[in-house]
Amino acid sequence: MQITNFLKHHYRHFNAAALIDAAEGYNKHLADGGKMMITLAGAMSTAEMGIQLAELIRQDKVQIISCTGANLEEDIFNLVAHDFYERVPNYRDLTPADEQALLERHMNRVTDTCIPEEEAMRRLEHSVLKFWEKADKAGEQYFPHEFFYQILKSGELEQYYQIDPKDSWMLAAAEKNLPIICPGWEDSTLGNIFAGHVISGDIKNVHTVRTGIEYMIYLAGWYTEQATDASPVGFFQIGGGIAGDFPICVVPMLHQDLGRTSVPLWGYFCQISDSTTSYGSYSGAVPNEKITWGKLGQDTPKFIIESDATIVAPLIFAIVLGQ
Repeated sequence: MQITNFLKHHYRHFNAAALIDAAEGYNKHLADGGKMMITLAGAMSTAEMGIQLAELIRQDKVQIISCTGANLEEDIFNLVAHDFYERVPNYRDLTPADEQALLERHMNRVTDTCIPEEEAMRRLEHSVLKFWEKADKAGEQYFPHEFFYQILKSGELEQYYQIDPKDSWMLAAAEKNLPIICPGWEDSTLGNIFAGHVISGDIKNVHTVRTGIEYMIYLAGWYTEQATDASPVGFFQIGGGIAGDFPICVVPMLHQDLGRTSVPLWGYFCQISDSTTSYGSYSGAVPNEKITWGKLGQDTPKFIIESDATIVAPLIFAIVLGQ
């Protein structure tokens, strides 16, 4: 409890106090029988959020995850190619010529971290293509995360592991067969690669990888079954964008489009964001705005922490994990 005790002693006001309130609200929500969705925007996997997220999964402190296609694949990139990554601490000083030099070395930069194309992206492509082609020939269709689960469970990537497997959140999720929602998977490296293989004819059916609409249908079924007044589902949002906006809309869809008005609203809400409120900014919208959309209720516990998620989320997770 050293981290928790330190935070509770020093984090007393403003965003620091909001962090404590959100963490305690998370714990209370679970203690009262609730379930939790965590949403991952940006490049949280490349930020190695998996070190703590994997433990949250193992301890059943998250029941479903929504993430971008980048976060889905980048956890596995890190798993199989970590030793080839390069950190660029002076990334703010890079010139266009410096960036071109990284391109020529096939080092794809995400802020201060470069992902190696050959060791990470092409290595995973080599494996996933076999699973795509097998499903395609059999007339089978799977969600993006299901293909990754198949690959991880097959063990064929184990020879390439370069981090402690317990620090991979995708491995932890695969072991529990955790539900994952990945809206807009097409906007990812492997999504682009899949499109290329469809164009080249390697994959005959573009629907071999199931779509975002199917993800919403899947989420509607999961939420209807799992969310009850005694066990509501909470929403812990890291960043903004589609990873958060897509799944939170399942509640108004169920109520307004399907007439399932007995399904409860989200039972807890927290967003970590450094976006400012502006015209039409979803990522910067305060939680109360979501009341008008039928996503949250007047009495839903609501928290917003205006800070860098790579700093804040690990601290909240430390409290939730009792560290």
